[in-house]
Amino acid sequence: MKTISKLALVAAFATGTSGLALSAPAFAKDKKADAADAAVKLSPEVQKPGLAAQTALAAKDYPTAQTAIDQVDAAAKTDYEKYIGAALRYQLESEKLVAAQTANPNAPINETTLATPLDALIANPATPAADRGRYAYRRGALAFNGKQYPIALQYFSKAKELGYNDPNLPLQIIKAKMDSGDVAGATADLDASITQMSASGQKAPEEYYRYAVAKSYAAKRKPETMAWLKKWITAYPTAKNWRDVLILSGIQKDALITLDEPQKVDIFRLMRATNSLADQTDYLQYADSVNRRGLPSEAQAVLKEGMASGKIPASNTMAKGLMADATKNIAADGPLSGLEKRAATAPNGKLAAGTADAYLGQNNYAKSIELYRLALTKGGVDADEVNLHLGIALARSGDKAGAATAFAAVKGAPKSDIAGLWNTWLGAPAA
Repeated sequence: MKTISKLALVAAFATGTSGLALSAPAFAKDKKADAADAAVKLSPEVQKPGLAAQTALAAKDYPTAQTAIDQVDAAAKTDYEKYIGAALRYQLESEKLVAAQTANPNAPINETTLATPLDALIANPATPAADRGRYAYRRGALAFNGKQYPIALQYFSKAKELGYNDPNLPLQIIKAKMDSGDVAGATADLDASITQMSASGQKAPEEYYRYAVAKSYAAKRKPETMAWLKKWITAYPTAKNWRDVLILSGIQKDALITLDEPQKVDIFRLMRATNSLADQTDYLQYADSVNRRGLPSEAQAVLKEGMASGKIPASNTMAKGLMADATKNIAADGPLSGLEKRAATAPNGKLAAGTADAYLGQNNYAKSIELYRLALTKGGVDADEVNLHLGIALARSGDKAGAATAFAAVKGAPKSDIAGLWNTWLGAPAA
């Protein structure tokens, strides 16, 4: 989300008073003034320097304009006359800023000269209603650029209240809230903005989601960060985004979910399902973990995929060693059919669950689903873990409804958090 462009705003508002009617015909002496006319009547002491100021501004003669505007301010008595002075001073200071920035684009901009005339314009009851919101927005931008975020929020909110309609205003309110420390309020507003855009058939920019994730994570709001990660990946389910989401969720240091190694394997499995294993490090860490857990077939499959994709170089010695070890372990284990028969007569579901894990690693989803269900029936197992793995097998087999039911049965954290990520994949569009 971008900050306000100082020069763009200055330029946009610089001509805000160019239409002021200070010419004599607008206040002809032979016209009988009613109450409304009287309210906008200028005394000669204001009208004369006012016209001189306009002439000087048109000629870019800023010293002369400055002198004339000082005279307007000194002579102003009514609200309208004070409005004329403030509007002319705002135009003068704005044009001076534009001129200075045009002459030297790399020079810093000192916008503080705009604060006094803007405050006067906003407070003056004679300022046209249509302009007060515009001035309030500009004053908010001035405070925002000065990192006075609570003040910026005050003026942005006032601009909204006054009916100022600018596409950037809702986002500036959000950013001012965020930078003021109101992360909850800012992200709630951003969520509402995304919902409104969706309702009108628009898709919110990806930057909105990334912004909410970054700010929520920095504020250590872990549940909110996870919720935003899910919204982001549902809206923008690219392989790269999936990897970012899963690494932040459970793999990196200070991840949102604290996982042990077996639980991280289930995150790697989701990376595999979303094609988001990015490089040899991902593949080797995944393969090494499952091989050491007694799942050599899964290790072998992962290594073959990494080599086939070119993400694991053919010369990688660690990959070669892992492949040799996995192949040896597969031969030593023998066929799974023997374990399957023993699992059917075992007193509890532990052997059925372990054999189901092995079938899952071989992508034999039908067998793994059958054995996970057997394990749950026999009992004596971690039901959350078995339901999580059952959901994974059902999801990979294409049974989304069955997978959602299995994931919903996972109740305890952190396994329920992992199930939530898998459930998000079920509902997200294909990458």
